[in-house]
Amino acid sequence: MNPIFLKIGSLKITYYGLCYAISFFIGTELCKKLGKKVGISPKLAEDYAFWVTIFGLLGGRLYYVLFNWDYYFSHPVSILAVWEGGMAIHGGIIGGIIGTALFSKRNNLSFLTLGDIAAPSLLLGQAIGRLGNLANGEVHGVPTFTPLNIIFSMKPKFYDWFREYLLMTPLQKNEYKELVPWGIVFPSSSPAGAEFPQLPLHPAMLYESLLNIVGFIILYLFSRRREKPTGIITFSYILIYGLNRLIVSFFRAEDLMLFSFRAPQIVSLIMIFIGVLGIFYLKRQKSL
Repeated sequence: MNPIFLKIGSLKITYYGLCYAISFFIGTELCKKLGKKVGISPKLAEDYAFWVTIFGLLGGRLYYVLFNWDYYFSHPVSILAVWEGGMAIHGGIIGGIIGTALFSKRNNLSFLTLGDIAAPSLLLGQAIGRLGNLANGEVHGVPTFTPLNIIFSMKPKFYDWFREYLLMTPLQKNEYKELVPWGIVFPSSSPAGAEFPQLPLHPAMLYESLLNIVGFIILYLFSRRREKPTGIITFSYILIYGLNRLIVSFFRAEDLMLFSFRAPQIVSLIMIFIGVLGIFYLKRQKSL
C-alpha cells in the first residue's frame, strides 16, 4: 500500500487528501439535493457544506492534538501537518455541530434542518475517508489471532496481553489461530506495519467504512420519506455512528484514551444515549 496517489516533481497528492476531496464534492452535491426538499437554495447549501467542513476539520484536528498533547507540545510544527493524518472523527463532529449552530444563527435557519441535510453526507464522507486511512496504514486493528475476550473488553487489555504474547515460545504462539481470513499485513513503512511487522491485522478502518456505508443507505432512504419530523435524520445519524464506532473501537489497536478507557467508546455511548433520547422525543411530539 502506498499513501501517495500521484507525484509530480515535489508535489504529492495523497490518497488521504484525495478521499477528503471526494467526500467534500459528493457531500456538497448531496446537501444541495436534500436542501432543495426543505427550501434551502443550492447556493446556501453549498455555503453551508463549505462552512461545516472547515469547522469539522478544525475540530477533528484540535481533538486529536489535545489527546496527544505530549507529542505535539514537543513538535508544535507537526500540528499543521494534517496531510500526515491525525484527525479524530468525534472532534470533527463536535466542530461540525459548532459550525452548524453558527451558520443556522447567521442565516436564520433551523439547526436540525441543516443537520438533516448534512447527516447522510457526513456518514458517506466518513466511509470514504476511512479508505484514506487504509492507504496510510493507520487506524488499524489488532492482530487477527487476538482472543475475543481480549478484544471485547471495555477497559483495553490488548497491550498487556500482546506483551505476554511476544515473550511466548513458538509452540505457545501457535495456539493462537487467526479468527478471520481477511487480515491485512501492512508495509513496515506504515504505522500499522511498524507496530506489528509481518502480522495480519483486523482492517478496522474497513469495518468502519462498511458500517458507515450501511448507515448512509439507511439515512438516505429515510431522508426521502415525505412525512418525517425535523431532526429525525440528525438524531438517527448520532445513534448510528455511535453504534458503529462503539463496535469498531473494540478492534482498534491504537485509540485515544481517557482514564484508561477508550475515549471514542465513552463518546459513542453518550452519542447513543443522545440519539435514542432525541428520536424518542421527536416521535412523542409527533404523536401528541
